Amino acid sequence: MKGFWKKPLIFLFSLTCFFKVNAQVQHSHNFSLYDLVQHAVKYSPVLKSKQASINASMADKQSVKDEFIPTAVIGDEVIVGTDNSLPGAYLSRGIIPSASAGIHPSNNWQPATGNFAVLSSEYEIASFGYKDARLKNAQAAISVSEDDKRREEYLLKWRLSKLYFTLRKQQLQVAIEAQNVNRYEELFKIIRGIALSGLKAGADSSQALAELSRTKIDYNNAVKETQLVKQEIAYLTGVSVDSIEADTTETAHQIAVMKIMGNLSDTAKNPLLDYFKTKQLLYQSNADVISKSYRPHLTLNGTVWARGSSIDYNSSYKSLADGLGYQRYNYLAGISLFYNLAGLVQKRDKLASNKQKIIAAQFDVQHQQQTLDNVNKQADRILDMAAADLKEIPVQLRAATDALNQKTAQYKAGIINLVDLTNANYVLYRAQTDYAQVLNDWFLANVDKSAATGTLDLFIQSLN
Repeated sequence: MKGFWKKPLIFLFSLTCFFKVNAQVQHSHNFSLYDLVQHAVKYSPVLKSKQASINASMADKQSVKDEFIPTAVIGDEVIVGTDNSLPGAYLSRGIIPSASAGIHPSNNWQPATGNFAVLSSEYEIASFGYKDARLKNAQAAISVSEDDKRREEYLLKWRLSKLYFTLRKQQLQVAIEAQNVNRYEELFKIIRGIALSGLKAGADSSQALAELSRTKIDYNNAVKETQLVKQEIAYLTGVSVDSIEADTTETAHQIAVMKIMGNLSDTAKNPLLDYFKTKQLLYQSNADVISKSYRPHLTLNGTVWARGSSIDYNSSYKSLADGLGYQRYNYLAGISLFYNLAGLVQKRDKLASNKQKIIAAQFDVQHQQQTLDNVNKQADRILDMAAADLKEIPVQLRAATDALNQKTAQYKAGIINLVDLTNANYVLYRAQTDYAQVLNDWFLANVDKSAATGTLDLFIQSLN
């Protein structure tokens, strides 16, 4: 493959020497592709959004870490009310107030005060792998966000690279159209001079003027298409439309491209593929979290509390102020082990759902791999055809130029008519446009091949 890429270079060098287009445009600044990419990466709101997502994922990981620090809750409650109760148990539903002791022959509506302060702490001393699974899952989410940004940035570079060489081709086309206008202006002068001398009919000059007007329209259309491409580049980079000009120096581009095109890697390592692989790893990490979330939880618990009441130990009611202080103090410490017996069913259902996500992610990886392989193979086919076309371009240009010179001399001598002369000019015009198109196809195929094989960044840097 390496030898194949050297052949087009020879032909392109010969074209550079043979065909120099002189663009009649205002060059505000010749941007390299690398320059525009740097502008786009810094400017893109999409990439800034992706960076914010990365920051959010990092914050989520820190949040997961903080979930496993010991809890410590402190509170104090001062109350006033009655104290009437009966023996017997009940299930508290959260809204049923507590009335301890207070067992009297009948209701006592005398108010009493109470004060209750508590400090409670809990620490999970063993999660049986759940904590590590959560942290690994959070890191996997960060990796997905990072690869998503890299993927979006890679797509942006790919799109901008193709636009850059399209702009380059359009600038060449504007130069070609300008040359065509100049040729028709010269032909019109010749034809009008001959018509004024009486050697040719005046109809020739009218037809030549019509052809000249058509070439000016073609030139205007080429300028319009160039401006549209510039606008698209400006949209992606934030650079002013009026300041965008692609570097049309052929030799430097070709040498740089040839240095890297002969020894490309395969499509296995590619930001477009890495994103889907990382998503697959995230779903696998989710499965680990689901499995370990239903394991037992071993916790260390501790509580200290103090209590005061205006009712003393023998149920005598004292002043309300007596209940505002603390009279009794307690502490409790223990180890708790909890296991959700119904969790096996829930675990099975969630794992079944997550398994389908893993399968879908595997197919996404497969589809993306096939897409990149297809782009790479199509680029190879285009490069094969472009290499053959580039062989013929110098022959076509020389022959078309010689033919136009001969036809111009023959028209002056009265040997041929205007149709033959304009046909010869069209052949040269077609040869020039073929040159611009084939060269553009060659560059765009190289861009696609580089993008598909994961070497787009190297390709862009080589053109700096």
